Amino acid sequence: MSEDRIDGPGQSDEPVLAHRQGRVLVLTLNRPERLNAVSLPMYEGLERELLAASGDGAVRCIVITGAGRAFCVGADLKAHEGGPPSGEDRSRYVRTAQRVNYLIQSGPKAVVAAVNGHAIGGGLEMALSTDFMIVASEAKLRFPEISLGTFIGGGTTYSLVERVGVMKARELIYLGDFFLGAEAASMGMATKAVPTEQVLPAALELADRLAEKAPISLAHAKRLIGPAGTMTREEALDREAEALEEIFGTRDWQEGVEAFHEKRPPRYTGE
Repeated sequence: MSEDRIDGPGQSDEPVLAHRQGRVLVLTLNRPERLNAVSLPMYEGLERELLAASGDGAVRCIVITGAGRAFCVGADLKAHEGGPPSGEDRSRYVRTAQRVNYLIQSGPKAVVAAVNGHAIGGGLEMALSTDFMIVASEAKLRFPEISLGTFIGGGTTYSLVERVGVMKARELIYLGDFFLGAEAASMGMATKAVPTEQVLPAALELADRLAEKAPISLAHAKRLIGPAGTMTREEALDREAEALEEIFGTRDWQEGVEAFHEKRPPRYTGE
């Protein structure tokens, strides 16, 4: 796969690195010396990149991974040794984090988490926000917030229940025990667990497949599948019909039909 870098010179110290591999945007959490613990600058960098990607027709899929040996170990507790942020700083940190997770969950592009190592607290919450999670089998995962006297975020009270059910979500959040990536896959939290060295290649392979799909159709699917269980059957039928009626008027619909009849791969443009 050809690589087209879009991060400029001197950005190796940036908390989020962005580069393009074909139609896939790879976002790398880049605080390896702190095991990619989240910070306000990291969340702000992710917010900028996700907003830009949502309107960029050249980006068809997004992969989020971590530099070094961890994906993301959540809050930087060393940074809070002097006490938590207060007032406006506290609100800015919390709300920016929530916006980032919302953008991952609700944006028009499919997002794949390449969980190459430990994912704890806010890091695991971010991975849960993605559409697909490829995780290292031996990676340690945990929701430690209640044990630390703080609280979960990132929509985990919704996204975790959606994946593993109410009882398992209670166990994972209330008790805060460690579990491995292989267990996350077995309980339906992760899409697949693989050896560490295969995590990013497997995520990129999946992202390439997603990038080939019709982007307008995929965006509608992501919008409608997300609220599963919150819509009535009638609402689901109605929203699917609205989506299909819109798609019928696109060039991509015509391209899909022509490609089928001509027995060739479709070349979707998102129009």
